[in-house]
Amino acid sequence: MTNQTPPLVGYDVYAADAALTEAVARHVAPERHAEAHAELTALGRAAGSAEAQRWGVEANTAPPVLRTHDRYGRRVDEVDFHPSWHRLLARGVAAGLTDAWGRPDGHVRRAAGFLVWTQAEAGHGCPLSMTHAAVPALRAQPELAAVWEPLLTSRVYEPGLVPVAGKAGATAGMGMTEKQGGSDVRAGTTLAAPTGDGAYALTGHKWFCSAPMSDAFLVLAQVPPGGAGPGGLTCFLLPRVLPDGSRNTFLLQRLKDKLGNRSNASAEVEFDGTTLAWRVGEEGRGIPAIIGMVAATRVDCATAAAAVMRQAVAQAVHHCTYRAAFGGVLADKPLMRNVLADLALDSEAATALALRLAAAYDADTPEERAFLRLAVPAAKYWVTKRCTPVAAEALECLGGNGYVEESGMPRLLREAPLNSIWEGSGNVQALDLLRALRREPPAVDAVLTEIGRARGADHRLDRAVKDLLTELADLAGVESRARRLAERLALVLQGALLVRHAPAAVADAFCASRLGGEWGAAPGTLPTGLDLRAVVDRARPVPAAG
Repeated sequence: MTNQTPPLVGYDVYAADAALTEAVARHVAPERHAEAHAELTALGRAAGSAEAQRWGVEANTAPPVLRTHDRYGRRVDEVDFHPSWHRLLARGVAAGLTDAWGRPDGHVRRAAGFLVWTQAEAGHGCPLSMTHAAVPALRAQPELAAVWEPLLTSRVYEPGLVPVAGKAGATAGMGMTEKQGGSDVRAGTTLAAPTGDGAYALTGHKWFCSAPMSDAFLVLAQVPPGGAGPGGLTCFLLPRVLPDGSRNTFLLQRLKDKLGNRSNASAEVEFDGTTLAWRVGEEGRGIPAIIGMVAATRVDCATAAAAVMRQAVAQAVHHCTYRAAFGGVLADKPLMRNVLADLALDSEAATALALRLAAAYDADTPEERAFLRLAVPAAKYWVTKRCTPVAAEALECLGGNGYVEESGMPRLLREAPLNSIWEGSGNVQALDLLRALRREPPAVDAVLTEIGRARGADHRLDRAVKDLLTELADLAGVESRARRLAERLALVLQGALLVRHAPAAVADAFCASRLGGEWGAAPGTLPTGLDLRAVVDRARPVPAAG
């Protein structure tokens, strides 16, 4: 056989990603960079190995299976996974993908690792993300955090429903969404009745419960008024196994049959009045209590979308580097080069923004917290929205081969819409951005300060900033154009980051297309006069043979 592209396997996913390695060098303290580089290189080699690729295939072709009862008819409510799912999750936990809080440069190092390891298989990123994000929420209840935080941040993966007192590590999930409410979690009807000993008995349902095999869940429920507290929507920690070693009542009704994310289980769950949970934060303050978890998982949604985009672009560029048609290698054809460069720009901009958000978490100053308040919904909105067209076009770069399951591209395409929907869909993010604009002036100042660091470096960026300021000055009737505002804010942020930190060819192409107005609806419409060869060469995952 001739003219066949070699499999993209046996390579270092981290070291091959110039945008990512440069972002890590930029945001990790110099005295810790060598250590971070070493651990991320090890993870990158694992992610690019034939073994990890096989695990990803196996975890998706043999999806989880629900067991509601044992052979004697007793409720067990367990989910069985392929061994490769556990192998993927164990490697992610061992790599510190649930351990960021309080570790020096922890969020940047974790985000980079999450972006790398997600490229091996995306579905198991859900429990990794939930476990990581549960920590800030639990800190609202110090006695619970004292028990659970060491287990959630452990680098030991220990599956199985046993008392956590005897475990070396634990995972967490989340249950907020109900049938009648969807994204409107305040419409939840699950009730929580105090039992008199510090616990609450829950009655109700959750339409989407993420990672149902986890050791504990953060859930929202309504506490009736008239008790010792004010009542209202409250956050709770619900363990699968109670302190006395007995199983908590956690009735798994069915697993969702999802478009993608097949390796991961999402469930409908019922609480029957004997389900016990412990309060996190104050009664009636459920949204503020759980918002730290939601914000962290929204950052992970943007990071996971960046990972899917990067893997899709890597596969497309790799294929076109070796595949010849119509008298030459595809990557050298002007039109294909335009397509590949366009995709690479989305990928690099997404990576730069995701790592910048992680760096803000590490800094943890008032200014950086204000920056996150506006930048997170903008990034979550735009980066996740770009994921699907990037994955679809990358698949097309492989032609008919890309439409075949064994290429891996269909799995990426099915995964692509997920992160735009999870943790609040596009409209939810756009409306959240509006709330921040109206109520939190320091957030606007912090984002404009960040953008202002690139002032004068590119005339198209400067013009886009001026146009953005005009839009921000007129918030009358803004809800109908909230998506446009979120998009423009994210693009200007990305442009500012690339102008400051990316090679000139990348920054020039991004500003000319995304900010200069010379960009079509479909990828491959970059304007003329750009150094697209340099953009594509930078995105290539391994050097071309010969």
